[in-house]
Amino acid sequence: MNGTISSYGRVIGIGSYLPEKILTNDDLAKIVETNDEWITERTGIKERHISDPDKDTSESMAIEAARRAVADSGIDPLKIGLVIVACTTPNVLFPVLSASVQAAVDADNAMCFDVNAACPGFLHAFVTAQNYLRSGMVEYALVVGTENLSNYMDFTDRSTCILFGDGAGACVLQAQKDLSYDAIMRAAGKRSECMHCESYMQKGKEKTPEFLKSNYIQMDGQTVFKFAVTEVPKVIEDLLSRTGTSADEIDYFILHQANRRIIESVAKRLKQPIEKFPMNIAKTGNTSSASIPILLDEMKKDGLLGEGKKKVILSSFGAGLLWGAIQTEI
Repeated sequence: MNGTISSYGRVIGIGSYLPEKILTNDDLAKIVETNDEWITERTGIKERHISDPDKDTSESMAIEAARRAVADSGIDPLKIGLVIVACTTPNVLFPVLSASVQAAVDADNAMCFDVNAACPGFLHAFVTAQNYLRSGMVEYALVVGTENLSNYMDFTDRSTCILFGDGAGACVLQAQKDLSYDAIMRAAGKRSECMHCESYMQKGKEKTPEFLKSNYIQMDGQTVFKFAVTEVPKVIEDLLSRTGTSADEIDYFILHQANRRIIESVAKRLKQPIEKFPMNIAKTGNTSSASIPILLDEMKKDGLLGEGKKKVILSSFGAGLLWGAIQTEI
């Protein structure tokens, strides 16, 4: 992939879904030793949306976000040739969530599959969809990120339970000629121990307190923070260098909403004004693979997208360790 190549996908429809229930920092202070000031200072998070177990699943949230994205695109869903759902926390292992989304939006002609790449899952799905569009195999693709992270939260561990929220976001892509697009995706599996969550369903695993604890998200926050503030700006700089683009030419840097201090650090490293780094983390927390499409939907509703092409960088990082950046036009 290099520079301007014909028939890459442009985002033509965006949708998202957030559960109605909101858990504030003050609410968390009632169940774990913390307070609003402590959380806000370290993360920038003030509240997060938490799923209702009676109605919000990764599947149902993905469906609702997808329906809104397809409606926003204005296309006949039968034109969609590909549905990809990025999810780390599915409520069902099979059928795949993408098949449920395909059925719900009446995209009966679409092939379907899911990806699991933790927080950068949406980026991996987006890059995969772009290659299908570039090949001419499909003309329209639907890409969804959905997470029900509260199911994997240990609400006695203040280092993790303050960070995550639930939700879903989706984008419809249309193959268009002469669209600027490129991407760099990276991985460091040898550094994976700093973020970990084991499956409960393992034969021979005694259900000891230690094993049950491992079924919740475990994270070395300091290691992840240092990794992110180093590698995220570097991969963005490498991508800009490869495309021959100045950071000043980018309208928005749309980063994974994990920590406000990480985003501020990236802005400083790139010597770009913080206004070019939209954030909704204060209201959503970290929604993993749903993070970027939820933010895109909010930006469109706020009038930041939709009037002419905007040159943007999408970048995310997470368990694996996996990270990457996409340069495109929206």
